[in-house]
Order: sequence, then C-alpha cells, then structure tokens
Amino acid sequence: MRSWLGPESTEPQAKQGINAEKDAVSLPDDTPTMPRNPAEFYRAQPVRDRRIHIMGLGNVGYFVAHSLKGIPNAPPIALVFHSREKLKAWEESSKRLQCITDGDTERREGYDAELALPRPRSHGKLVGSNTGDPFPDASDANERISEGSIMFGESTEPISSLILCMKATQVLSALSSVKHRLHRDSVICFLQNGMGTVEEVNKEIFPDIATRPHYMVGINSHGMKKTDDPFTVVHAGFGTISLGILPNERDRAPAPYAPISKFTPHSSPQPIEPVHPANPDPSAPPATDPSATFTPNSRYLLRTLLRTPVLCAAGFSPPDLLQLQLEKLAVNCIVNPLTVMLDARNGSILYNYSLTRVMRLLLSEISLVIRSLPELQYIPNVQQRFDPGRLETVVVGVANRTSDNISSMLADVRAGRQTEMDYINGWIVNKGEEMGIKCFMNFMLMHMVKGKSGMIQAELGEGIPFVEPRPGEEAVMTRDAFGDIPFADVISRDMSTSEEAKTKNASGDIPPADSVAGKTSNPEWTEKSR
Repeated sequence: MRSWLGPESTEPQAKQGINAEKDAVSLPDDTPTMPRNPAEFYRAQPVRDRRIHIMGLGNVGYFVAHSLKGIPNAPPIALVFHSREKLKAWEESSKRLQCITDGDTERREGYDAELALPRPRSHGKLVGSNTGDPFPDASDANERISEGSIMFGESTEPISSLILCMKATQVLSALSSVKHRLHRDSVICFLQNGMGTVEEVNKEIFPDIATRPHYMVGINSHGMKKTDDPFTVVHAGFGTISLGILPNERDRAPAPYAPISKFTPHSSPQPIEPVHPANPDPSAPPATDPSATFTPNSRYLLRTLLRTPVLCAAGFSPPDLLQLQLEKLAVNCIVNPLTVMLDARNGSILYNYSLTRVMRLLLSEISLVIRSLPELQYIPNVQQRFDPGRLETVVVGVANRTSDNISSMLADVRAGRQTEMDYINGWIVNKGEEMGIKCFMNFMLMHMVKGKSGMIQAELGEGIPFVEPRPGEEAVMTRDAFGDIPFADVISRDMSTSEEAKTKNASGDIPPADSVAGKTSNPEWTEKSR
C-alpha cells in the first residue's frame, strides 16, 4: 500500500500540524499515479519498442527517414526494402542517406535495413510473389503465395510503429508482406495521396476488428526531387505534414441515432441537410466521447513526428483532418488528370477559357459529393468551405504556385506506371454512386486517364531491346512475307571492323547504319542484296 500524497506534499502539511498519515488515502500498488504536468503525462506510459519502420523508400520515404534521424534522442529507424536488389545496393553503399536543401548536403547514418517482398494482388486476390528464384518449385506454390508465408531473408520481429510512404496502389501488396509482424497495439501512418486506402486495408488485410492495428493519416505538402544517387533526395519545396489519429472501431460504442437517409436523384439537387432524430433508439447505449484514443504507440509516433522540425508537422482532430484531406483531394482531382491529358505542366491549365469551363464542371460534381457526405453534416461552415467557387480558388492558387512543376500522375503515366486515379477521381465517383449522385465528368476523365496510361504501357512493352552483337557473328538476311525481295534485317555483324573499313560503308561494301535498324534507304545496298 502507498499514499496518494507525494513526499513533496506531506512535508508542508506536517509543518501546518496536519496528520498526513491519517488524511492520506491508501491505494493498491497497481494504481497509476496522476502526473502533475502535461509533460509528465506524455512520459507516463513508455513504449516497449522505440523503433520506427519505414516502407516505400522513394523520395518521401528517404526524406522522412533522414528528418527523423536529425532530432535529439532520435529513435532507431529501420528501412524496409521491397526487393533484394535494393537491399544489396544499400549494403554495398556507405549506408547513409543524403538530403540536399538549397545546395547544402546533409548526411545521416545509423539506419537498420530489412527486407519485405511485396505480395502482388489482382482484383483483390493474392496472385503470387517474386522470390527471385528463376526455377521455383511448383509443389510449394500455395505456400509461396499465402500472405502468412515468410520469404527467405524476411524478419519476423513485431512492428510497433510503421510509416507507409508508397503510392496508394502499392499499399495492399506492401502490408501483405508485413501483416504477420503487426498486432493490435501497432500503429500505421499512411502518407499517400487520395482517399479510400484505409477502408481498402480494413477490407482486405485486417478484416477482424479485434486484431486490427491503430491508424494515423498524414497529408504531405513537401516537394522532393530525385538525383542520380539512389540514396540522395533533394528537398525542393518546403511544406507541412498534417497528422491525425483515426478512431478505432473497437474503442467506440454504437451511436443511438439513426443514419441519415441517402441522396436520391428525384429529390432536390441540393446537398443533404442534417436531420437530428427527435426520438433516438431507447435500447441503444448512450453516445460516447468521439475523441480518438491515444494508445502508447500512437502517442509515441505522433509525438516523434511533431518534434521533428524539418517535417513541420501539426496534429489535427479526425474531423479537421478529413476536411484537409478532401481539400487536397479536390485539387488533385483537377490538376493531376488535366495535366496528364494535356501532357503539360501544372500552370498550363490556367488562363484558358475552355479548360476553365471543364474545371468548373468537374468541381460542381466534386463539391456536391463532398457537401453530401454524412460525416460532415454536423460540422459548421462545410457548405461554404467546399463551395465550387471556393474550391476553384484553391485549385487555381495551387496550380499557380506549382506552375513549373510536373504532377506526380503525369510522371507516372510517362514512365508507364500505374496511376492513383481509383483513389482520387475514382473515390468521388464511388462515393457519388453510394449517395445516388452521378458524376459523369469525373467518370469520363478517370477512364480517359486510364486509357492513356494503358496505351503508353502497351507502347513501352512493344519496344525491342537491342543487344550488342558479339565478334564473329554474321549478318542474317530474311525475306519479306509478301515476296522474294529480301530486306536487310541485320541481327548482328562483326564489331571488330577497323575504322578504315567503317569509312567504306558509303560505297556499299558494308550495309549502312539504316540497314542495321531494318531499313533499306540506301539503293546501292538494296541492289547488292538482291
């Protein structure tokens, strides 16, 4: 048994003639003592594992890892690589990250490296894993594609704090590789564009509420660029990171109020107005505090990110964070797909009458869907904040500030990578369908971007890689399928020809460069080849 009164409080009372032992309340030994200031409150429940794992080692991932290592009493950072080649390159390098800001290079080291091979998924199903084995054994195919299977070189240590910095399309395959390492007390921080990622993770990866980890969502506005060095990032644009802890399903009781009726196209086209039921369900339990629960790991990760000066992070409540997400979503729904279709920089959508008309048609649908969301019906000033005119002002401001930049979606399309359209305009279309709102413009733009992306991927896949021929190989001639006239399809030829012999190509002794590529622009060589 111990006294609730601390030693610093019993001494003054004894001087005043108060019997401290008589007035003290006896408490059991396991009763937590109430800290006397907020700083002590944050240190009341230390976490068991201070290590922070980071997945998605691109520009954002390296920037966050580099920033966390620069704070006093920095936590251990583990870089989780998604391929053996990347891990091997890290092991063979100096094992340090570099960040260039305004021409100044800052180097940080002391990182741990781990491997987690992604589990590819198609249509929501696990389809296989790239183990790196050129001759896999078909007998253990089921074991290789199961989510719980552990590949060679992967760790089995539990993960308490995880930051995801990859594209929204890669979240499911990445989390499938570390699902066995996450537990109900873990916290996952999502740093992606778009919306709908958390709902998809709950459906595909963590369907059981009892074992589901805690979630934290971040909105990043920093700008980074690549360099020739794979472990160097350029901090090109200063921004902020807005953070918020999402409430966990198992920590809140059901509300006694009935859900709001859905929007129907036969009613008024205005957004749904909040309706407060006069008679709530008498059998339902009373409404609980909607504030998020701060578990030790969630509080630790949030506090660590907030005390990192370079990140300029700020914490928000779940309703405020949702509104910030929707604002950025509205900007991405306009800037990203329009720059993809125009194949131009962000500033190209400004000062153009026709593009302004398209922008306003898109924003009218986006505004109607956002203002009709049931989650925002009890928040004041939502109608003004997400008004189409106000959203247009926000979009124009962002496009003007980043007029010389290339959007991330345009960079993905040019490189033949998968875009995040399903989590940007696709989220607006799906939410509108749930509430009976038809978003024709966003639906059309979404599939136009997907169509262009698929077209470029097909063109890149048709490219023929040319291999440098080996000395001694002869030219191989093939004939046209429509006649006996041969065309010069030179697969390989002797590369040991001297410089003097190469100068004779113009006379026709050796096929010119056009013939090597499969062309017969030189009539002299065409005649000799008959």
